[in-house]
Amino acid sequence: MSKRTFGAFAGLAAAGLLLAACGGSGGDAASSSAAPASSSAAPAPSVAKVGVILPDAASSARWETADRPFLEQAFTAAGVEYDIQNANGDKAKFATIADQMLNSGINVLMIVNLDSPSAAAVIKKADEQGVPTIDYDRLTLGGGAQYYVSFDNVAVGTKIGEGLVTCMQNNGNDSGPVALLNGSPTDNNATLFKEGYEAVITGAGYDIAADQSVPDWDNTKAGTIFEQMYTEVGGDLIGVASANDGLGGAAIAVLERNGVAGQIPVTGQDATDEGLQRVLLGTQCMTVYKAIKAEADAAAALAVALSKGEIPTADGLATASVTDTETGGTVKAVLLEPISVFPENVKDVIADGFTTYDRVCSTPAIQEKCAEYGITP
Repeated sequence: MSKRTFGAFAGLAAAGLLLAACGGSGGDAASSSAAPASSSAAPAPSVAKVGVILPDAASSARWETADRPFLEQAFTAAGVEYDIQNANGDKAKFATIADQMLNSGINVLMIVNLDSPSAAAVIKKADEQGVPTIDYDRLTLGGGAQYYVSFDNVAVGTKIGEGLVTCMQNNGNDSGPVALLNGSPTDNNATLFKEGYEAVITGAGYDIAADQSVPDWDNTKAGTIFEQMYTEVGGDLIGVASANDGLGGAAIAVLERNGVAGQIPVTGQDATDEGLQRVLLGTQCMTVYKAIKAEADAAAALAVALSKGEIPTADGLATASVTDTETGGTVKAVLLEPISVFPENVKDVIADGFTTYDRVCSTPAIQEKCAEYGITP
């Protein structure tokens, strides 16, 4: 498999240019901006206001460290009001936040669901009030959101699988037992990730020796689950396909306790600082970078158009579609492409502005690896 360079970033970042039609430049903002904007489109609401519900802060650091600030910047630049809140993994809180936002007069609701049934109930309420909805990053099965903005999640899984196969082959293993440590069974993305990496791994001739999902993407539960998996197979594994960096880190902690970290390749996803550090140190085989700024900018452009009543513009932005496997219906979508990250191109994740040298190269041991792979302050 080719260890791709990040020339493709330009294509991903281009999604951010979608906002050019929606507003000018802007700076930082608090969780709610007070600058309303109007549109010449008819009918146009008197105030453009977007509500965003993020899922938690525990399953991945991205929601608070990347998605929130990128969305804030985009909404501020477009001159619309916004309210971004985090449900912190609580479905009841998720519903309460949605009610508060709808009562406050938002005219677009963007959500990252905790599971499909609870999110579908929220989408139904929004529909009843005539508020268009956007599924952000995760599709709500049976929900009926008007739009969906995410990455091609089967492609994310495919890159995880391809990366793991590359690392196993680099270790001289063309066949053998592999463990799958999957994401939450209530997250449709986790299903799509697994579809991608399982097809690649089995297609390359490897055997699935263990296959478990991790409820709520909980990293503590992941450690317990993987330790049980590892014990049940007697440590006889040549690779671990982990669905994100948090789960990968949990698996690697178990391997470290057994003295084999770095000997058994483990994958990840999200290009978290911890994941990138492990990739550099060699305990994690690879991760997958999803240019979250491009995703946030594309979602914000869509939300801004909807908040101003510009339905044709919104439809023009959502040039793809996905199938809701529960209803069989199609959802208009914006889908972005993920990128594989190995030690050689960690520097490009930093150069893209997703993280910083100081956050990744934070210890003397990692600084040596950063220098080795051309990562400089």
